[in-house]
Amino acid sequence: MTKIKICGLFRDCDIDYINEAMPDYAGFILHFPKSHRNIDPVQAQHLRGRLRPEIRAVGVFVDQPVQTVLEAAKIARLDIIQLHGHEDNVYIQIIKEKTGKPVWKAFRIRTALDLDEARVSSADEVILDNGYGTGVPFDWKMVRKFGRPYILAGGLTPGNIREAVRLLRPKALDLSSGVETNNVKDREKILAAVRAAWSE
Repeated sequence: MTKIKICGLFRDCDIDYINEAMPDYAGFILHFPKSHRNIDPVQAQHLRGRLRPEIRAVGVFVDQPVQTVLEAAKIARLDIIQLHGHEDNVYIQIIKEKTGKPVWKAFRIRTALDLDEARVSSADEVILDNGYGTGVPFDWKMVRKFGRPYILAGGLTPGNIREAVRLLRPKALDLSSGVETNNVKDREKILAAVRAAWSE
């Protein structure tokens, strides 16, 4: 069964919605003030403490110093480290070794070269995305013969999840803006997205 992650949680009520919907993963964006969903490690720790223990906590980082990631992972008690910047395989290996946690790496898919880079990543899981936060899917036909399990992101909504799962059979789905209304998480959309992911 395809797993699902709801990302960009920053309010107490977001955690209430997640605990009700029970996705596999909950994501927190850390040290990235460009995002309205950005929180600091202490806020993430608070939200993590409200999260049902069955749901794994994922911390999302963009081009942060290793020490910043290590400290945040410890404070927030993260289960998984997700990287969304220009982090290379050396950086990934250091994070894996120093945290003992799985590392996910996102790749912006535009060409076959982007897929080649993702294919050889040392990350435990790779995320194939459209370009981070655009809310628009990339050309899914590009990844039908990708060759390794992956997490699909970018432009996913409750309305197109079933099609994505049916066509691509990704290992997991990663949603944020697709389950929001007016830039905040929408309970009904979260519930609908999780139902859709698990219906195929």
